[in-house]
Amino acid sequence: MSTAAVHARPEKHDTILYLDGVSVSFDGFKALNRLSLYIVAGELRAIIGPNGAGKTTMMDVVTGKTRPDAGEVFFNGGIDLTRLDEARIANLGIGRKFQKPTVFDNHTVLDNLELAIAGDRGVFASLFFRLSGEQRDRIDAVLHTISLTADSGRLAGSLSHGQKQWLEIGMLLIQDPVLLLIDEPAAGMTDAETEATAVLLKEIVKDHSVVVVEHDMAFVRSLGCPVTVLHEGHVLASGTLDAVQANQQVIEVYLGR
Repeated sequence: MSTAAVHARPEKHDTILYLDGVSVSFDGFKALNRLSLYIVAGELRAIIGPNGAGKTTMMDVVTGKTRPDAGEVFFNGGIDLTRLDEARIANLGIGRKFQKPTVFDNHTVLDNLELAIAGDRGVFASLFFRLSGEQRDRIDAVLHTISLTADSGRLAGSLSHGQKQWLEIGMLLIQDPVLLLIDEPAAGMTDAETEATAVLLKEIVKDHSVVVVEHDMAFVRSLGCPVTVLHEGHVLASGTLDAVQANQQVIEVYLGR
């Protein structure tokens, strides 16, 4: 995607995610200040910025955890997310992965994926849930994508930190979301795991739209995707990583620290 395309404001119906003039205040503090951000379908976008820039609040707004005070938030060409609760938004196909992996340590990798595909059925229903052949094929495909096929019988608690991150991404993928919001996936990973995670995300974006919040500039560079810099709740700069790293305002408020 070209740098110009990042700066251009697309039509709402051409976007998978469309935030326009979004503001959120907490006790007088403006966490988001007329934030406008547009993601087109099939795009991988990295969001960077200093602590307190509004990155987490932006994801909270998209997933329905936080209601904006003002502005528009549309998904998949025209679904107004501000009118929906968290469960409905998740069911629409927006998956979110938090920074700290939350997998079931005392269950196997395969069990974790089966529980994710079983969904919110309650304890009794989950006990009697049986996978269809299609669902088993989907689990096999996800195991391959997240490079955990050989580890499917291992307890999740015995995985490395990076593998746990991949498993949690797999638990999102198994539900086939349209858009994935992923928070600092490279945090705490080894260099090899970080490199593998970049490869994984570039594979995922072939069939999904992905927004990654990250601080690791080397990891962001390996993604080779457009970058948006947030500062004080609004977009400070967008473009290629080289372009934003050369932006004097970005250097002063973020990279120069």
